[in-house]
Amino acid sequence: MRALMVTPMTAGSVTVDEVDPPVPEEGELLVDGVALGICGTDKEIVDGEYGTAPPGHDRLVLGHESLGRVREAPPGSGFAPGDLVVGIVRRPDPVPCGPCAHGEFDMCRNGGFTERGIKEIHGYGSEQWTVPADYAVRLDPALEEVGVLMEPTTIVAKAWEHVESIGRRAWFEPRTALVTGAGPIGLLAALIGVRRGLDVHVLDRVGSGPKPDLVAALGATYHTGGVAEIAQEFALDVIIETTGAEALVLDTAVHNAADGIVCYVGLSAGRARVEVSPGRLSRRLVLDNDVLFGSVNANRRHYELAARHLAAADRDWLRGLITRRLPLDLAPRVFAEPAGDQVKVVIDL
Repeated sequence: MRALMVTPMTAGSVTVDEVDPPVPEEGELLVDGVALGICGTDKEIVDGEYGTAPPGHDRLVLGHESLGRVREAPPGSGFAPGDLVVGIVRRPDPVPCGPCAHGEFDMCRNGGFTERGIKEIHGYGSEQWTVPADYAVRLDPALEEVGVLMEPTTIVAKAWEHVESIGRRAWFEPRTALVTGAGPIGLLAALIGVRRGLDVHVLDRVGSGPKPDLVAALGATYHTGGVAEIAQEFALDVIIETTGAEALVLDTAVHNAADGIVCYVGLSAGRARVEVSPGRLSRRLVLDNDVLFGSVNANRRHYELAARHLAAADRDWLRGLITRRLPLDLAPRVFAEPAGDQVKVVIDL
């Protein structure tokens, strides 16, 4: 069978190779790959910035945004051939730490976790893959065209869950939310915010292409200015920062509303220098009871939340997020070409 593979820490090593088909171990599903989503993490691995192959291997099967159809399922697994499934990305560390021992492996404290297609486990970018039944989540069959959006939806499902948990520290009735970045994560964060009845604003630097239309279709408001400009007109009760851009990280920290909550899910390259007054920032945090927090990955609960969000969303809108599809043979070119105004690129397996 064919698989999308890379040599971790070696830039430009991505290829489509012939590999042996997987053999399911006890308790595992054998799955026919349907589609694979490509995101910034994959591009960074292909650029040689990080990634780890499984022990004893030099190459890593890429891909963590999965969608597949069960070919074989063990008795008692709760799955049957034909089920549409997504595989969970992260696995708990073997020690385990406290969060991992309680199923909260997205909150791993000692870094001993592993991740499909990223760290020490082959990913889902192949014509067939296996997954333990405990790490597979069933999707509504009607989501076949868009189910590959499941993993990015889990990221923001977790972010919103944690925002709500933090909000319960006191009276919490947010009205306005800002999402910075109109990539797939940002747009899906906006979708969930709209579903919560919030007045949602999305900030991105591009003024044309599909992004403004996708935001408008949600009933949200699209901006291309700056956070300070939006904050002058609206009290930003919740901000979800999805870009990792250093200037936006700072702007969202100082322009949220009193009692505001800011969630950071974007990863910064950490190269830019931005001046900030620690005293000014801490004074604002203290006097306004603000909360700034980071969130990464997702556990099984968030996958189940994401499945419900996708099932309830408008299918046409979700299809609009997928702006390019390529067959597996052409997948390497995705990493060599500029992204342009693409939102989500999907590889058909």
